[in-house]
Amino acid sequence: MKSYAEGALRFDADGAVAILTLNRPAARNALNLAMWRALPEVVADVAAESSVRVLILRGAGENFASGADITEFPKVFADRTSALDYARLLEAATGALAALEKPVIAWIEGYCIGAGLAIALACDLRIAASDARFGAPPAKLGLIYSLGDTRRLVNAVGGSAAKAMLFTGVLYQAATALALGLVDEVHPDDILESEVRARAGVIAGLSATSIRSAKTMVGLVETGVAGETETTRAMFADAALSEDFAEGLAAFRAKRPPVFQ
Repeated sequence: MKSYAEGALRFDADGAVAILTLNRPAARNALNLAMWRALPEVVADVAAESSVRVLILRGAGENFASGADITEFPKVFADRTSALDYARLLEAATGALAALEKPVIAWIEGYCIGAGLAIALACDLRIAASDARFGAPPAKLGLIYSLGDTRRLVNAVGGSAAKAMLFTGVLYQAATALALGLVDEVHPDDILESEVRARAGVIAGLSATSIRSAKTMVGLVETGVAGETETTRAMFADAALSEDFAEGLAAFRAKRPPVFQ
């Protein structure tokens, strides 16, 4: 286990599935400056762990994350310079998480609000407890989401639903979040952990090459790339020449499960 940001972030790598925990339960895991600063380092460490194929992101205690640490707002919004520095810090953190080549699953319980929702949206999949609550309330404070956070929200729920969330700041129940596409699965709290781990296990057992490239392709589509490029064609050809494809094809012919390296 590794800890960062004076213990506010905890990274447990044990085999193919690792867990990153937002570890400020007394503050409902509100993200403070130390956590924002440390997140790119954590992501780099996850990327460097060759044995890790899937990252699960969760909150300690009863909540995922209740937002940014509002007690730091007088400092980070003291003037225009500090506000711009804070914006860049948040962009670097969420951007690093979104850009991680390995799949990231958000395991969501309790509150997932504001900056907490932004962190969840930077993950690839979101699996929530049936009593989880979601909201994007910057308008209640006179603030806005960054362009990157807004884009990820729009990609998840569409423009109209994103506007409704941002215009009203209303908290949504998990069932509504599922219907909107904000989360991918909702489960009762007593089976949530097993469902998250099961999904992570399935992903970890498949081709890392395919999944890494699929994540890249989806990202290109989400940012507006509409036609094939030399890069995307090369990715397709590289997959066909990869060791993973050779193993997958051999396993299919032998009617056995593939074993990907």
